[in-house]
Amino acid sequence: MSAIQQYTVNLDERSYEIHIESGCLKNIGAQCTKLFGQANRCLIISNDVVAPLYLETVQQPLEQAGWQVSQHIIPDGEQFKTIQTWSDILDTLMDSKLARNEPIIALGGGVVGDIAGFAASCYRRGIPFVQVPTTVLAQVDSSVGGKTAVSHPHGKNMIGAFYQPRLVWIDPDVLQTLAPNQLRAGLAEVIKYGAIWDKSFFDYVEQHAEQLHALDVEAISKVIIESCQYKAEIVMQDETEQGARALLNLGHTFGHAIESMTHYTGYLHGEAVAIGMRMAARLSEQLNHAPAGTEVKMVKALQALELPVNVPQFSAEQWLDAMGHDKKNIGSLIRYILLRDIGDAFIAEDVNDKDIHTLIASFV
Repeated sequence: MSAIQQYTVNLDERSYEIHIESGCLKNIGAQCTKLFGQANRCLIISNDVVAPLYLETVQQPLEQAGWQVSQHIIPDGEQFKTIQTWSDILDTLMDSKLARNEPIIALGGGVVGDIAGFAASCYRRGIPFVQVPTTVLAQVDSSVGGKTAVSHPHGKNMIGAFYQPRLVWIDPDVLQTLAPNQLRAGLAEVIKYGAIWDKSFFDYVEQHAEQLHALDVEAISKVIIESCQYKAEIVMQDETEQGARALLNLGHTFGHAIESMTHYTGYLHGEAVAIGMRMAARLSEQLNHAPAGTEVKMVKALQALELPVNVPQFSAEQWLDAMGHDKKNIGSLIRYILLRDIGDAFIAEDVNDKDIHTLIASFV
């Protein structure tokens, strides 16, 4: 991608820029100096897969700009998104003695960004943090919007805070080293935006699956840019998910349950969400909200992206128990994001346990 793309997430005093540019990691030192003024210390949080690839690339320009850089490396994987990992980061923050104006830099995928942001929200009651996402999923979704969290045995992302970054710094070039399964998992979040409110975008992603898998510059740039726009617009409408932002959870209620029931080791997040979107599409048809064929369209697109669509076999009671712990619920009410059609999602609050029993039985 040759052109620089910038978007402002306008949240008054919490506003920040999303900056998308090939090769921009080399400019992060100057950007942080510009953004944080007199601060000259920072902590980079990364994982043991990303750090060997890009830690030096980020640390060097920071040091050249006069920053004193500490680092904390966590294990890679959703199963390490825990209170213990978060506590270990806080220990490093205590040792580094970062001041309240000195930032954390989250270098990695969604797990790194979520847990680093949560640590930033808690240390000294809140210090700034910068998102430097290195996966498709993080670049198009989790780095934007300020959701930070760790998971608990009872449910994913149950402990956390809405805490906005000060900057989202996206370099599409880093995707060249992304594992193919991580690339595919990220594309689940991309096609989600189309399924929620833009059928033409949904169709584009399906039709350009081959180019996206090959990281074609034009195709991957388009989906990163447009996904960030979609996410930013909805966050500006509903920062703390009281209404419209919940639509971004299409497939996630089922997907989070899959992750929880398989102990965060069976599926990548995007893979679980892909299966969850299929389930949401079938449930939408089952309840006569969506026309016949909606699930078929969803499955066709997901398969074009080489994402899983087979529903893992758990009892309806296990599904309901896992979904009952989802943090998006209101009281005892489980909220589902369903479809009227591809490109038209809504929040359904009248789905009952019998409906879920019928749905799960239909996949046996």
